[in-house]
Amino acid sequence: MVLDITAARPEPALLDLPWALPLEEWPESQLAALPRGISRHVVRFARLSGQVIAIKEIKAELARREYQTLQLLRRLNQPAVEPLAVVSGRTDAAGEQLDACLLTRHLQFSLPYRALFSQRLRPDTARRVLDALAVLLVRLHLAGCFWGDVSLSNTLFRRDAGEFAAYLVDAETAELHDQLSDGQRAHDLYIAHGNIAGELMDLAAGDLLDEEADPLEIADRIMHRYELLWSELTASERFERGDRWRVDDRIRRLNNLGFDVGELAMTTDVDGTHLQIEPKIVDAGHHSRRLLQLTGLDAEENQARRLLNDLDSYAAATDRQGEDESVVAHDWLVNVYEPAVRGVPPELRGKLEPPEIFHELLEHRWYLSEQVGYDVSMADTLRDYVDSVLPGKPEEAAVLGLDTEEIPIRARLQP
Repeated sequence: MVLDITAARPEPALLDLPWALPLEEWPESQLAALPRGISRHVVRFARLSGQVIAIKEIKAELARREYQTLQLLRRLNQPAVEPLAVVSGRTDAAGEQLDACLLTRHLQFSLPYRALFSQRLRPDTARRVLDALAVLLVRLHLAGCFWGDVSLSNTLFRRDAGEFAAYLVDAETAELHDQLSDGQRAHDLYIAHGNIAGELMDLAAGDLLDEEADPLEIADRIMHRYELLWSELTASERFERGDRWRVDDRIRRLNNLGFDVGELAMTTDVDGTHLQIEPKIVDAGHHSRRLLQLTGLDAEENQARRLLNDLDSYAAATDRQGEDESVVAHDWLVNVYEPAVRGVPPELRGKLEPPEIFHELLEHRWYLSEQVGYDVSMADTLRDYVDSVLPGKPEEAAVLGLDTEEIPIRARLQP
């Protein structure tokens, strides 16, 4: 048997695997017991040089095509499993030809969505899990990827460092285009809805789905969240210099949908500034931990999210997304956060904690900017906030957390 191995980085240990046997006959000593979804092909997990790899037995032409597609998706920074190799030229002991095998690296600490839904999920966790799948679909479609076989078995879920993320694991039917048409997106969503609802019904029939879960309602929710997110991320909008409040407005709308900002980029051209936002799903407490790590500020979760949004907006507005995040965070702390907090008169600082004061300043600036139609400076915002809002706050506001939307704004700014 003369094996043909296609791999970006050849691994000598591949030669030690029993390629002369059909994959379904591999000995247990070579395999790793991990949950997997349903597949039209034989799929197994095997141990290789201290790691676990997924092996799918498939026709050589299809294996090479999927290998190349996964490589392209990785280069486009899309959430997909890493392709390792294609092994073809396999024959058994009798000299009969065997199908080729596609090898991918197992995504550590991940589970197929099908396996995930066979367990009981808390409502809040289930919401984040579904939103992660919606984010994956939006990201792939924005990158011009028509999946063609979206399903719970073809999608992996991983919870890592507080983030909820979904990954494409099967790209056999995927196609990459410069841009997807509305018809292509609609067709992919149609396939996704049918496959997801069908698999959930299959789990329900096997008494493996929470009896309170409705397969159609779950599939509908993913589609609904997709449409909301797609609309918010692709809406045509241009910004002029000095319109940072409009960026804040876009982020607020995304937050109100339940999504967070994973990456924010702004590019300037002759028509103005174009904003691009990459969404993500995060676990409870993620923002507080990240803010503390970057700045040393200890804040509540909603405060931390608002401050981090401003930090990301600051990095984008100053064209510093490519710099070390800790360096940018230090500059933001020294040049934006601390001057604003120190600008509050000493006799009023006891009203609220510093992170809450800065959070309210950001809210106040957004409302003032929306009123006058241009970006109000932090100095003007601070002056108006100290004059018209902060003095009227009762001491218990620090405990009750009054919503600044309920407080009238008295703007005395000249346009």
